[in-house]
Amino acid sequence: MDALTTLASAAFGSTVYLTTLSTMRWLNQLAPRAKVTALIVTGIVLGSVVGIIAIASQSAALGFILGAGLTPPVHRWILQRRGHAAGS
Repeated sequence: MDALTTLASAAFGSTVYLTTLSTMRWLNQLAPRAKVTALIVTGIVLGSVVGIIAIASQSAALGFILGAGLTPPVHRWILQRRGHAAGS
């Protein structure tokens, strides 16, 4: 396994997670019919990205999963710290 490929893929996985989170927040403001269509398109794009990374190499897939798996708890922790600091 190439460590640099794993690290780069982890950063990319984190970016994909944060982009998807922002997209979902934006989609929640749309009309229900548009929301369903946009969710389907988002799912197709995410599936394609994961498929391409899985084909690339084992270390790329491992890094992508690692980055996408670690980002949500770290993101929540950052948001809590920001809110806690603002409240102080």
